[in-house]
Amino acid sequence: MKKRNNRTRKSNQNDEVLQVLANSPNKALNYKQIGAQVPQISYKEVSQILEQLVNDNQIKQPEIGKYIFERLSEDEIIGKLDFNARGDAYLVVENLDDDIKIKSGDTLDSFDGDEVAVKLNYTKGKTKPRAFVTRVITRARETYVGRVSAGGNSFFVIPDGHKIHTDFYVPKERLNGATDGDKVIFKYRDWPAKAKNPYAEILTILGRSGENTAEMHAIVAEFGFDTQFSDAVEHEAELLPKKISAQEIAKREDFRKITTFTIDPADAKDFDDALSFQILPNGNIELGVHIADVSHYVTPGDIIDQEAVDRATSVYLVDRTIPMLPERLSNELCSLRPHEESLTFSAIFELDHKGTIKNYRFAKTVIYSDHRFSYEDAQEVIANKVGPYAAELETMNNIALELKNARYKNGAINFETTEFRFVLDDKGVPTAVIPKVRKDAHKMIEEYMLLANKYVAMHLYTKNDKMPLPYRLHEPPSIEKMTEFAETALEFGHKIDTSSNKAYSASINEMVAKIDGTIEGDILQPLAIRSMEKAYYTSKKIGHFGLAFDYYAHFTSPIRRYPDLITHRMLQDYLTKQKSFDYGNVEKMASHSSKQEQKATSAERASIKYKQVEYMTNFKGEEFDGIISGVTDWGIFVEIVENKCEGMVRLRDMKGDHYTFLPEKKKVIGDRTKKTFSMGQQVRIRVKNTDLAKRNIDFMFVEQD
Repeated sequence: MKKRNNRTRKSNQNDEVLQVLANSPNKALNYKQIGAQVPQISYKEVSQILEQLVNDNQIKQPEIGKYIFERLSEDEIIGKLDFNARGDAYLVVENLDDDIKIKSGDTLDSFDGDEVAVKLNYTKGKTKPRAFVTRVITRARETYVGRVSAGGNSFFVIPDGHKIHTDFYVPKERLNGATDGDKVIFKYRDWPAKAKNPYAEILTILGRSGENTAEMHAIVAEFGFDTQFSDAVEHEAELLPKKISAQEIAKREDFRKITTFTIDPADAKDFDDALSFQILPNGNIELGVHIADVSHYVTPGDIIDQEAVDRATSVYLVDRTIPMLPERLSNELCSLRPHEESLTFSAIFELDHKGTIKNYRFAKTVIYSDHRFSYEDAQEVIANKVGPYAAELETMNNIALELKNARYKNGAINFETTEFRFVLDDKGVPTAVIPKVRKDAHKMIEEYMLLANKYVAMHLYTKNDKMPLPYRLHEPPSIEKMTEFAETALEFGHKIDTSSNKAYSASINEMVAKIDGTIEGDILQPLAIRSMEKAYYTSKKIGHFGLAFDYYAHFTSPIRRYPDLITHRMLQDYLTKQKSFDYGNVEKMASHSSKQEQKATSAERASIKYKQVEYMTNFKGEEFDGIISGVTDWGIFVEIVENKCEGMVRLRDMKGDHYTFLPEKKKVIGDRTKKTFSMGQQVRIRVKNTDLAKRNIDFMFVEQD
């Protein structure tokens, strides 16, 4: 009876706190303002109740310490803002096909990504209404990154990137030691009604603007990742034992005497996969895909796991990695280093020499890595058939080729775009841009990782009552995107069959085979990739279109991806008939991991863009061949052929005509000359200017000077 009374009291308190906010709809209040109106409830209890109401989606928390009860007017629309480079914004509304454009003067005190309420004002004689922000519901971010600039006795922060179009005023008492030219993390505080600029407070000084480490850390912070782990997390990692006990080895299948090696990039520090090879008495091959057993060291809900959940992924910048796990784990305990015993979770396959799977099993294992190959080392052995484990590598590569051919025959898509990497000096400044060459060694490892991922997903789905794994989903492209690409490809003489998903894949593969390694390939392959949907994580098993797999989940990189760690735990639960965590949270974890992956990808691209701008600063005034990679209503993106650096020719800079963007045709056309610019078109450009702070490169068309 007492417990029921306690629950009733708590429910009544929740209602009282909610009523305070409901009495002042759309007004942000802090816990003290709310607590003053319910004196019978302690401030501590008020704070706890507010957090619960936020978790239950009954109220919003627009920024730390502020709470709001949202009440919409009948003519308000809720959505998230996506700003463009000119300061205009688009309201992205769920289940609304077209975004709503909001001009720069009508965005109130909102910033990119904020959830806002918008009203539409219809004017007689105009086909489209004027949209304007009425209030910010939830801030997308609490902190931002920028450079401190002093103007007389005043200090401002100029935000990084091109999506925030105002500088922030910083009162001297809120500089916290920052000086002119510092790269900083700052917090938005307020935008007083009569103030020209929003007010901010400096939180962290990253270093001097322009210094490589400061700029890379600024990019990491910009996308919401931490460069360091807390002392508590680091301490917990240091407590983990390095020595593998005899008792633990006894629980596992022992692969220490079976030939095992790793193949990774030359500069890799975390080796999360190894391959073992042996010929069975029946002449078949037993191939083991051994993955670092992170789940042995990181248990559900511990402090390291909580940090890994939050990060969800490692972040790979041009010159550094921001790991998901502390280095004690990622580079030491879990890394499958050469000439050391390691704990692994393994997918073990029996195959014939044609790559047919005869049998498979999963097991917790212990391995001993006999050799560490770089990709270049392994490729040299494969190509010359001489060197360490030459016979094993030859057989493994031949089987991988059979697996790859079978995938393509089944409808997988074969994209082979050229990627580039920067050569950096000791200060992190790019001195050259060189292509990354994917050869057989890379493709061999890829095939065996795909095989393990596929079979883990298939086994858990078919053998364990359709278990809700964090599946890796890749949906087929929409008919609109397929048709759009088919029309572009036809201009180059390639017919793309859009009658079915499989026909589309087959015709793209046929086209790629003809154009790979040519300028035409550099044009069409990126456009074909853009026609595809983005892959993401979900607990719903739908399949992977690009790989032509009915079952697919990530299993092979638990050091750097949290969904892989979930998959490890669920596979072990299945093997041991237990349940180590709440499976009801899988979809939530999958969704969070997808969002973090998108942020990590954006951070990686931002670091690449920064280095592109830094590199192209040396080539102002010089000419290059380029390919149009995008068209917008304010300019034309061009990618330089020889180094993949991308810049923009702004429409306002184009001479000899007035140019207009035609969104339905995705082209820019001259009003008088009718000259057109469209995706994939080859052009000649000159480097006009570079802006490191905004990460922009400006080009001019040579023939329009």
